[in-house]
Amino acid sequence: MSVNVLFSARPELWPVYQPLLEKGLNQAGLNFHLATDIEPDQVDYIVYAPNGGLLDFAPYTRLKAVLSLWAGVENIAGNETLTVPLARMVDHGLTQGMTEWVVGHVLRYHLGMDQHITVQDGVWIPDAPPLAPERRICILGLGALGEAAARALATLGFDVTGWSRTAKDIPGVRCLHGDTGLRAALSQAEIIVLLLPDTPATTNTLNAETLALLPKGARIINPGRGPLIDDDALLSALNSGQIGHATLDVFRVEPLPTDHPYWAHPKVTVTPHIASETRPATAAQVICDNIARGEAGKPLLNVVNRDLGY
Repeated sequence: MSVNVLFSARPELWPVYQPLLEKGLNQAGLNFHLATDIEPDQVDYIVYAPNGGLLDFAPYTRLKAVLSLWAGVENIAGNETLTVPLARMVDHGLTQGMTEWVVGHVLRYHLGMDQHITVQDGVWIPDAPPLAPERRICILGLGALGEAAARALATLGFDVTGWSRTAKDIPGVRCLHGDTGLRAALSQAEIIVLLLPDTPATTNTLNAETLALLPKGARIINPGRGPLIDDDALLSALNSGQIGHATLDVFRVEPLPTDHPYWAHPKVTVTPHIASETRPATAAQVICDNIARGEAGKPLLNVVNRDLGY
């Protein structure tokens, strides 16, 4: 019997993913039908992106699982018509891309590179940065992306603290959790990286109260989700000097409107949601591996906890 796989994403992605998915499914030894148009009651798996247009899963009565191409699932996790397992994208290509971006911007702040790149004023100020063990970094969120970034920074010798909702244990990283742990993590963070999911519990994690806990002049890096930060509170903290600089890759509204104050603020670096992209070759293999697991009766990997939203 054929396994019917529906591809539901932006049309321009189909010619990219089709040969990669066909290759992976063939390598898995599956008899399959992969297409962008299959009768709903015949679909076994949906390869899915929220911007592909599919919102109502009720007609897909034979559906076994939805396999997301995105790491973030906030746009689908609350869909009441989706009653089968939802797997988010955890892909080593995406993880490596995020790790490289985070490490790059942490090093940029750590070494004071902005001053030397943008300020060529003829003034000789030989201030050398501290060594990595003397720089305190905090990673908020220790999922696959956060853990990878924390490990990489710890390998470089940074003093790394990680915070998560529940207790974690990562060699070389001081792991804290819960409300008390969050306050402790923030109170010593010279550079803070946000890699939390977007859920009701994480909205405005950085707000006026929590920003005030950071050491004066702390730097913020947000490649996670826009709603993690209260924008007004951050702008106020930047203007007062409580926060020294912020590098922001994600926003509540994207593209970031041209009149948004972040664009013109001298203490904000805006990057256009490029911290990490899903890499089709590796993402397709993740999808195919999960379909093979499902057909073999094995548990799917990276299944979303619908109550928690990630």
